[in-house]
Amino acid sequence: VMRAMPNTPAAVGKGITALFADAPQRVRDLATQLLTAVGQVVHLQDEGLMDAVTAVSGSGPAYVFLLVEAMSTAGIKAGLPDDLAKELAMATVCGAVALMAAVDTPPSVLRENVTSKGGTTAAALAVLMADDGLEALMTKAVAAAKARSIALGN
Repeated sequence: VMRAMPNTPAAVGKGITALFADAPQRVRDLATQLLTAVGQVVHLQDEGLMDAVTAVSGSGPAYVFLLVEAMSTAGIKAGLPDDLAKELAMATVCGAVALMAAVDTPPSVLRENVTSKGGTTAAALAVLMADDGLEALMTKAVAAAKARSIALGN
């Protein structure tokens, strides 16, 4: 039995695929070789993780697209022209991800490093990190996606 969960960035060679393979090593190696053509491959030892993987990574690109969409919309509401708001949001997300990938620093530390006490980032993060903020919403969203993945598998 083999199960794979890719995500849509595979279309540009930047995907990640979670692979569970209860198969001979040569078959696992072949599957890994094929899947690395579209991005990174992570191997799961427990097939039971696949629903959580689906919720975080399979559905994850949509969460990032929504983040860029929301940042763009907020920028427009703050007075930016549509095209500039979208460009700023996309470049900011891409740049932040590239920075995280390039340094061996936890995301929380990177966030703290860009946050000046009493500054604009701190004001925004106070809203995003409230009890009903981004982490709570993301936790609920991932739980909903995982529950749906389980239901679809039954």
